[in-house]
Amino acid sequence: MHELTLTRQTQGIDPVLHAWGWEIPVYLFLGGMVAGMMILVGYALLKGKHKERACVCSVLPATGLVLLTAGMLALFLDLEHKSYVWRLYTTFQIASPMSWGAWILVLVYPALLAAWLVRPPFLVRGLWPALDRITALASTGRFLRTIAFAQIALGVALGIYTGILLSSLGARPFWNSAMLGPLFLVSGLSSAAAFTHMVARSREESVLFARADNLFLTVELAVIALFLIGMLSGPRTHVEAAGLVLNGRFSAVFWVFVVGLGIVLPLVVQSLAVRHRIAHTPVAPLLVLAGGLVLRFVIVHAGQYSHWTRL
Repeated sequence: MHELTLTRQTQGIDPVLHAWGWEIPVYLFLGGMVAGMMILVGYALLKGKHKERACVCSVLPATGLVLLTAGMLALFLDLEHKSYVWRLYTTFQIASPMSWGAWILVLVYPALLAAWLVRPPFLVRGLWPALDRITALASTGRFLRTIAFAQIALGVALGIYTGILLSSLGARPFWNSAMLGPLFLVSGLSSAAAFTHMVARSREESVLFARADNLFLTVELAVIALFLIGMLSGPRTHVEAAGLVLNGRFSAVFWVFVVGLGIVLPLVVQSLAVRHRIAHTPVAPLLVLAGGLVLRFVIVHAGQYSHWTRL
């Protein structure tokens, strides 16, 4: 089984004209978003916000489980030898990003379930009386802190892994950057904060996560700049790979949909909203989510197009 089939080539056909799949970008986007949700849930639990009735920590863990399952399904659809997936769990290869990712994902599911048990929906509690005792145990003292720190640690690991998965493939100059891990992590945090800003039932929480998203968007712009500067400071192949998004065939999508509509415009709109100049609306969060998804498509496709023989 080849590495996520990211290095597929079509003989005699320009890769840009080839119908690339959607599965890997969607998997990377959903995985990064779930990673951001886990970090936000860990923060909320440490701050004791689970005691508030309208806390989003009662919504994000279940949402994360659904989104992660959808992402895993997208990844499974892209694999060429689907019947051999189980072999990933018969060994652990310390030098393989795929092996790390497979085992991180195994830990993420129970961690999200544990966070969900801290604040399960009232309807679910009624179906299983023993759940009240489990919730009381999970939401107190040492158990709560353990769950919170597990959310943050696994969230960081999952978010960075989605970038390292690509950057480890040195045959693709556009992916061969240590900044992809931090970029995907902060982008996932931004997407999670935007989603939380949009679904929060408390105005206070909505404003809190809008401010957090503004911070993440600002950091994301800085990381993108460092990513491109690092590419431009490298050998000629990396300079030409960076040109794919600076002034090449992917530049229009990158600058308009990722930077312009996905980062700068939402940053301006949400900055005005938190200063009470305009009302909070779903427009900016939806733009952030769309920008995060398009970012993955651009990076995956630009990386597929960039290789040493072509450049």
